[in-house]
Amino acid sequence: MWNLPNILTLARIALAPVIALLPFIEGYWPKVIAFVIFVAAAVSDVVDGYLARSRKQITDLGKLLDPAADKLLLIATLVPIYWLTRHPTVLYGIPWWGSLPLWVAVMLVGRELLMTLFRWQAQRHGVVIAAGREGKLKVIFQDIFIGATIAWFAWKDFLVKTGITGRMRDAWDEFHGAVVAVTLALALILTVYSFVVYLYRYRALLRTAAR
Repeated sequence: MWNLPNILTLARIALAPVIALLPFIEGYWPKVIAFVIFVAAAVSDVVDGYLARSRKQITDLGKLLDPAADKLLLIATLVPIYWLTRHPTVLYGIPWWGSLPLWVAVMLVGRELLMTLFRWQAQRHGVVIAAGREGKLKVIFQDIFIGATIAWFAWKDFLVKTGITGRMRDAWDEFHGAVVAVTLALALILTVYSFVVYLYRYRALLRTAAR
C-alpha cells in the first residue's frame, strides 16, 4: 500500500495545514512559500494519479486518501482566502468581488462533499463514477483561482514593503486582479454545471436509490 502515489497523496494531506497557516504570517515571503507549496500539491495530484495508473498501483488506500486530500486542500486554502479578503485594511480585497463571499465558499466545498456522497451511493450499486471533463475543467480553474489569490496576497504585501509605483505596477495589478476575479467566476459556474451534469448523467441511479 505504501507506494509512491500513496506517499505523494499523504504528503499533500500533510502540506494542507501548512498552506492554510502560511498566508496568515506577516510579510510576502510566507505567502510566496504558500503559493509554491500549493502549486507543488496541485501538480502532485495529477502526478500521483498518473503514476498509480501507469504502474498499476491503484489501491483501496489510494482511493480513500486521494479524494480526502483534495477536499482537505480545498478547505485549507479557502479558509485563509475567506479570512484575509475580509482584512480590516481591505489590502487583500479581490477585484470585482471585494471579498470571497461565504455562499461561494460553501458552494465550492459543498459540491465536493455532495459528490463524495453521490459516488459512495453509486458504488453501493456497483457503479463507478469517473471524473468527467466538466469536473476536471472545474478543478483547473479552481486551482488557478486559489494559486492566483495566494500570489495576490504576496503581491499586495510586496507593494507595501517596497512602495513600488508606476505604470508597470498598475498594469500588473489590473491583470493579476482580473485573473483572480475571472477564474473565481468560472470555477463557480463550472462547480454548479459539472454537478448538474453528473446528476443528469446518472439520473437512473438516483431513481434507483430513491426506491
